[in-house]
Amino acid sequence: MRKFALIAAVALTASLSLSGCNKSQDDQENAQQQVQQAPKPTSPTDSKGWNTYLGQIVQKNMQGMKANQPYAYMVAAGDSDDIKAQNDRQLQSVQDTVARGVLPGNMLVFGGPESGKTADLLVAAFKDAKPGSFKDVIVLFIGDKADEQRVDDVLKPTGATIRFVAM
Repeated sequence: MRKFALIAAVALTASLSLSGCNKSQDDQENAQQQVQQAPKPTSPTDSKGWNTYLGQIVQKNMQGMKANQPYAYMVAAGDSDDIKAQNDRQLQSVQDTVARGVLPGNMLVFGGPESGKTADLLVAAFKDAKPGSFKDVIVLFIGDKADEQRVDDVLKPTGATIRFVAM
């Protein structure tokens, strides 16, 4: 019995020591990630850079979200036929989501290299939303200050929790 108690004490001490090491290692990794913030991409066609840049903004603004993952919509930059078709499909997808509704605690995120196009998509998608239909749903708009008011104007009647982050 005495040996069992000794073994249990040693095992407990070892596990606490290891968890303490993991905690400080996690703290160090978090500190490094905060220092290595991705810069805003200079090229509007740098999809990978924009995803990284916008992703870190989303991570910082997830407080109050109860779902596992936000619904993120990145509006592509450019005027090619492919980009227009891609953005049209995305608009249709968002309009369908708005018409169906979103459960409270979820988050919708809108961002992209061209704030005006992102705001246009958001405004078009929510223009027919029912008043109060997005109560307790977080809508994060990442864009320019110049587009904030028109996004607010279309979202306020829905009851959504509106968050704005300037790029």
